[in-house]
Amino acid sequence: VMAASKPVEAPGGGGGGTAGLSRWQLALVLGAPILLGAGAIYLWGRRAGLTARGAGAGVPLPTGPPGAAWRMPGLRSAGGRFRQAAGPVQKAASPLGRAQAAKNKGNKYFKAGKYELAIQCYTEAISLCPPEKNLDLSTFYQNRAAAYEQLQKWTEVAQDCTKAVELNPKYVKALFRRAKAHEKLDNKKECLEDVTAVCILEAFQNQQSMLLADKVLKLLGKEKAKEKYKNREPLMPSPQFIKSYFSSFTDDIISQPLLKGEKSDEDKDKEGEASEVKENSGYLRAKQYMEEENYDKIISESTKEIEAKGKYMAEALLLRATFYLLIGNASAAKPDLDQVISMEDANVKLRANALIKRGSMYMQQQQPVLSTQDFNMAADIDPQNADVYHHRGQLKILLDQIEEAVEDFDECIRLRPNSALAQAQKCFALYRQAYTGSNALTVQAAMKGFEDVIKKFPKCAEGYALYAQALTDQQQFGKADEMYDKCIDLEPDNATTYVHKGLLQLQWKQDLDKGLELISKAIEIDNKCDFAYETMGTIEVQRGNLDKAIEMFNKAINLAKSEMEMAHLYSLCDAAYAQTEVAKKYGLKPPTL
Repeated sequence: VMAASKPVEAPGGGGGGTAGLSRWQLALVLGAPILLGAGAIYLWGRRAGLTARGAGAGVPLPTGPPGAAWRMPGLRSAGGRFRQAAGPVQKAASPLGRAQAAKNKGNKYFKAGKYELAIQCYTEAISLCPPEKNLDLSTFYQNRAAAYEQLQKWTEVAQDCTKAVELNPKYVKALFRRAKAHEKLDNKKECLEDVTAVCILEAFQNQQSMLLADKVLKLLGKEKAKEKYKNREPLMPSPQFIKSYFSSFTDDIISQPLLKGEKSDEDKDKEGEASEVKENSGYLRAKQYMEEENYDKIISESTKEIEAKGKYMAEALLLRATFYLLIGNASAAKPDLDQVISMEDANVKLRANALIKRGSMYMQQQQPVLSTQDFNMAADIDPQNADVYHHRGQLKILLDQIEEAVEDFDECIRLRPNSALAQAQKCFALYRQAYTGSNALTVQAAMKGFEDVIKKFPKCAEGYALYAQALTDQQQFGKADEMYDKCIDLEPDNATTYVHKGLLQLQWKQDLDKGLELISKAIEIDNKCDFAYETMGTIEVQRGNLDKAIEMFNKAINLAKSEMEMAHLYSLCDAAYAQTEVAKKYGLKPPTL
């Protein structure tokens, strides 16, 4: 059972909340080979909805400082911008002494804001310095770059930093200053390489360099995704994905089997029904194809009904829009959804369903105000529609409005008491609230809530999956593993469960082979599971297999269901690629699993 917002996904794509780290770091990950499940909003995933089992939950994240391996000797030896020469003052006659004196004079001008004069002094220091004094010379270049930076002469900044880095390849200050200059010059790729080197050298301890890396990765990702997504071939998701998507709606007319009234009255046998459908409208043919899981023909058959302005025009518009969303074509879906919503004489269930889907689409496009408006309008026009509250509840969780989310789930449960999914999601909302508030008693109460849900609804796979995520947060790994096994028993063809179980093996037992085996099984079940390829890429980064990681990220990119998701995947891929370039240039490589 899924939440209905897929192909819509949560904005941001799900990062580990407690670690406070952006997901791009998964492709630059350092540190101990332990994976934190903590804090990842479980709903930010790749299943068919906002409660999708996917991206954020259980992703590998660094657990702390990577230790002495990256405390490079001599990192600070070329020192601060204004470092005074250590030890006894050089004799005035010595070239190095004269160079140091010129630099010191430059530092005074710099502090006084006289940058042009400072540059002259640093230039003099560079010309006086003996060429074999690499560290001193690199400092002089770096200082001159700092002065050029104050004058916003970015090309000169980059040039001087390059000289400094040539003389001292692990000079963090010069690398970071050059990264900032590249950013100003719009050299994103070069900026990313420099800031990647800085992040590794500083063991991801410096917020400033991490923020710049995050910023440039997002810009690169958006740029590449915009171009690629525009020219992508529409891709129908796997049948499992499509069935999961529709299973999250109960008040959705278009996903119900053909009704008796839509079939021939004269001939009720199977042959008669099939021939009746063929003779009838495009919409009824599309419904027949849906039952046969022949999904590729649905858009074209729905279009025939729409062009003929047939009896089922509103249904056909909604069905076509839904499949446009499923293949990742939101711009084609929107006019169809708009039209259904504006049809005041259409069945209110169709209009409410269109509003849910458009609201979910807006959420995916990071327009939460428009999204909220659509969900509210759906509740106004069809207040007895449980789907509205179910999906609005998920939206509220993503907006961190937990109390409102719980109210919506309660209303859904009141209207549909047997909604296992709404009850499980309500438990998860309460758990997230307790967990982020670090309230042990309410955490305990929420965990008991999960136990009650799985006892009452033993056939609801999502209940076990959400409970498994909470158990992972609580480091009750053995029990979490059992819950994933229950999911697999109930939904053996759900690829994402295998991915999560695989990630759990890494976190729990550091068992890389078992983890990869389970993720490979996910790909075997569904070779269109982008989450499996993304996770495989992440693990390959940690193993140091960067080329393999890039291959996996590219597979995920080709399967991405939204431009935003594609941008995120490009960020991961670019982070891995930058690391390969840094490894070649500077011999810097984070520790691997």
